[in-house]
Amino acid sequence: MKLFQVRGGVKLSYRKELSSENPIVRMPPPNRVSIPLQQHVGSAAEPVVQVGQLVGKGQLIGRASRGISANVHASTSGVVIAIEDRMAPHPSGLTQLTVVIEADGQDRWAELPEPITADFPLPATPKELSERVAAAGIVGLGGAAFPSAVKLDMRYKHSIDTLVINGAECEPYITCDDRLMREAANEIVDGVRIMAYALAAENIVIAIEGNKPKAVKAMQEAAKLDKSIRVVIVPTRFPMGSAQHLLLAVTGRETPADKRTAEVGAVVHNVATARAVSSAIRRGEPLVSRVVTVSGHGVREPANVDVPLGTSVEDLLTFCGGLHPVPTLLIGGGPMMGAPLPSVHAPVVKGTCGILALTAAEINEGPESPCIRCGKCVSACPAGLVPVEMAQLIKRGDLQAAKAIGSQDCIACGSCSFICPSHIPLAHYFSFANGKLNALDRDARRQDRIRSLVQARNERTVREAEIKKAAAAARKAAKAAVAAAPVTTTAEAADVPTRQFEEST
Repeated sequence: MKLFQVRGGVKLSYRKELSSENPIVRMPPPNRVSIPLQQHVGSAAEPVVQVGQLVGKGQLIGRASRGISANVHASTSGVVIAIEDRMAPHPSGLTQLTVVIEADGQDRWAELPEPITADFPLPATPKELSERVAAAGIVGLGGAAFPSAVKLDMRYKHSIDTLVINGAECEPYITCDDRLMREAANEIVDGVRIMAYALAAENIVIAIEGNKPKAVKAMQEAAKLDKSIRVVIVPTRFPMGSAQHLLLAVTGRETPADKRTAEVGAVVHNVATARAVSSAIRRGEPLVSRVVTVSGHGVREPANVDVPLGTSVEDLLTFCGGLHPVPTLLIGGGPMMGAPLPSVHAPVVKGTCGILALTAAEINEGPESPCIRCGKCVSACPAGLVPVEMAQLIKRGDLQAAKAIGSQDCIACGSCSFICPSHIPLAHYFSFANGKLNALDRDARRQDRIRSLVQARNERTVREAEIKKAAAAARKAAKAAVAAAPVTTTAEAADVPTRQFEEST
């Protein structure tokens, strides 16, 4: 299959050997899980359980709210001991509404939906399949955590002909998708076929970076009987796992800024998401755990672990032998696009693909020095931006000018920061600027909304005044009409029959 040129990107020291040959191990449920009700893009789920309630594994504890949202389920059986704000796995340390479950040690499943075990063609409509995926609370497991059912429903808004399955896994250290493709290839392919059926996509491409030959072989073997599926090896170059860039590499289709891939006829899903879809349809199981890579030279036993959602990072690290030596940096996700964790008490959530304990020797850090105008950041930017110019504008506080030259098109991959010889944290500047611009946009929209409400109120007041004025005028006219009518006295009224009698005779 022909591949297309993708601009920018960087070559990295991947360090995947720390965990790539370690099979997936299942972690028993900890004594307590703290499950945030927002583990996805969009609005937080709304709690549907109460403190003191006994719940089973897989039971719905948070129902998706209106708009873009996702269901949340109990990851083990036990008793709900709190529904309160707790620390989220975000560098800000902000809290989120969280359901805390004290495990009973039985890990007992709740009653699950009836599975669909029939082979293709499936005895379910595409809409029924997307509804089951939504009910299972499945989101993108590559890190974006976008509700998967929303993507499956894209066929009703756009003409979808291609499904791209992302097995690139371009972040250093992270190997959870690699191990899934090796160990659960048949389940992944089954999920891929289910999603393709739901999307009515005729072309299926499973894209895997060339540094995963065993995963490529396993996926080729699992997909060999379905002629619509092609397993493609893509270059090992960060950030090949970006949905837009992966789609460009395998189809030649470029996604316009501020647009979704569906608008150019394709939908991109992660391999772990495909496996979760298979589990939801074939076994009725909602998303209650995920495979996480625990790696870095700061952890004793690097591993790929199937972790119950809501497990604390501390419990997961303990399961992997603990920390030694004490790491310089603890990251949730990969080292390029992940974020520092505020504490080991933060929980593992649906979007957690990795927990990295990095020592000082593993971190590409140094004192920031002035820009030498080398242009390396421009060559590395996969979005075709000019990071050095945007950073200068942001430093001067000219956010609108930075926006005008594309700061909001940044995909936050960190390639510019990585390659900068002056150690300028370029990606941080763009994240700050985009956050500030988004806040300003929200304020502007709020002000516009307030102005429209005030205008509507003024118009309503004017209309009501006109109605009252018209009513008063009508009442005045009615009174005037009554006053102008001839008046018949009582005596005249009594004399009318007499006059009529006299006239008749």
